[in-house]
Amino acid sequence: MHQPARWGLGAAGAGVAVILGLELTSLDEVNPIRRTISEHGLGPDGWIFGLAVGLLAAGSVAIGVSLARKKLAGVFGTVALMGWSVGLFLTAWFEKHDWSVGPSTSGSIHRVGSIIAFVCLPLAAVIIARPWRHRERSKATLVAFGLGICSVLWVVFIGAMILIAAETGMAWWRVMPLGLVERGLAVTEVAALLALGVWAAARRWDGDDAVQRAGEVVTPVGGAGVAGR
Repeated sequence: MHQPARWGLGAAGAGVAVILGLELTSLDEVNPIRRTISEHGLGPDGWIFGLAVGLLAAGSVAIGVSLARKKLAGVFGTVALMGWSVGLFLTAWFEKHDWSVGPSTSGSIHRVGSIIAFVCLPLAAVIIARPWRHRERSKATLVAFGLGICSVLWVVFIGAMILIAAETGMAWWRVMPLGLVERGLAVTEVAALLALGVWAAARRWDGDDAVQRAGEVVTPVGGAGVAGR
């Protein structure tokens, strides 16, 4: 198993577990149908949510490094995956708008980071895992590609709702159950990321084969290693 991929899966899994814990323990405070996940970042315990998203971002970087080193991601795929990671770091560091107080610079940066992340991950999954790019197919790549397509559809749906809201004069966050839609998108995208991580962890790296071949070249003769014998 490639070490960066293993670290990435561990960090991302830990971040997801913490966010899931926050979701389950605050059901009576945060309405999952209408309130976004970032609502957990407000208040004195918001650092826990920030830490969880930061772990997810760091894990994504490690998975991206593993895919890049194995030459599985390509330039555009790597850039898109790093864009997702940067967007997550921004949402982790900057709190969303606290509408009981009013809009803020931090909230605006948080929103930009969220948009970057939610748009970049579907692109990364589709570009990296597209079946016609790789001679060897695996269940992980097919799952990642399928989830990437589903993520694209989620993004298109949200964009369509925003356009409908603009036409009708309604607030865009009221034309759909925003919290539920965001959670559906987030689950789909994180699942696609983890599928990419599993693929990176399972796929042998050419460097491993080179090390193995180098070890086979040297054969002990009379207690000494002689190359080419």
